[in-house]
Amino acid sequence: MKNCNESNNTLQDDIVHFQLIVYIPVVSLGIPLNMIAFWVFCCKLKRWTETRVYMINLMVADSFLLFAMPFLIYFTKYNYPIDKLCLAIQNIYFTNMPMSILIITLIATDRYIAIKFPLKAKILRSPLRSASICGFLWIVLIIYSYLRPKLHRTNERFCFQKQSVQPNYVLLFSIIFQYFIPLGIVIFCSVQVIKCLKKKMATSPHETTLVQKAIHIVSVNLCVFIVCFLPLHITLLLRFAVDVAGACSLLSEVRASIQICGCLANSNCCLDAFCYYFAAKEFQEFPSLFPNYISMRFKMNQSQESQPPTDQVMT
Repeated sequence: MKNCNESNNTLQDDIVHFQLIVYIPVVSLGIPLNMIAFWVFCCKLKRWTETRVYMINLMVADSFLLFAMPFLIYFTKYNYPIDKLCLAIQNIYFTNMPMSILIITLIATDRYIAIKFPLKAKILRSPLRSASICGFLWIVLIIYSYLRPKLHRTNERFCFQKQSVQPNYVLLFSIIFQYFIPLGIVIFCSVQVIKCLKKKMATSPHETTLVQKAIHIVSVNLCVFIVCFLPLHITLLLRFAVDVAGACSLLSEVRASIQICGCLANSNCCLDAFCYYFAAKEFQEFPSLFPNYISMRFKMNQSQESQPPTDQVMT
């Protein structure tokens, strides 16, 4: 196994300072914002919807990531060795980062089904099914994070640091299935929802305002998903390419890029809280982000389909 042992202490110190600049505000804002969001979605809201289930699970994932952030700074600063504490924090991190991505994907898919297929959505969507899907994903990711060190089979010395330049094909598989496939799903669903909402823009000023708000929520969530997570996963692919090429001269810069982009990805914990705010603010008008519009479309379809026999409704 080839190793690149050269290190740049100045660059490492700069990365630690950058992490402090990013993580201190993220943790300081993220903790109270997530606590408020928990109170709103768990206690204040009365009706259980698919969005409420997904949001609560997203808050749980974000809270665990916030808990891990101080350890990330400490491990980076002191080149912390791999021990039980390191493995525990790695398990937390590599469970909740993918979980956050997958829940956002589920939210986008749920919106797409609700808007594009309002009749079938009555059958396909339910809070219980959403909870079951989230529970299944939690179990799979917890098992994966526990087996991750055995699957990767690397003899690394420091926590959250890959020293060897041996290509890790399991990591490549994880990057593709844990982000790039969900990214394609989120982009497709969000674009389709926005197009459908614009096409069916209501004539009533109040209903038009609701639809515009819904479009704004979908657009903001899509931008946050891309801006936060895409740079990290591109740099991880770059690291894989460097490992394949055995280019030790590029390793220091690529490691730094991964850690910097990781800060951006982890800041999603705080940005999600603002998405909670938009969701909660519009909850009375559209409890599943925009159910008023869904109900409106459902009624329109019902009235249109009431003219011929109801065989079309049963499909």
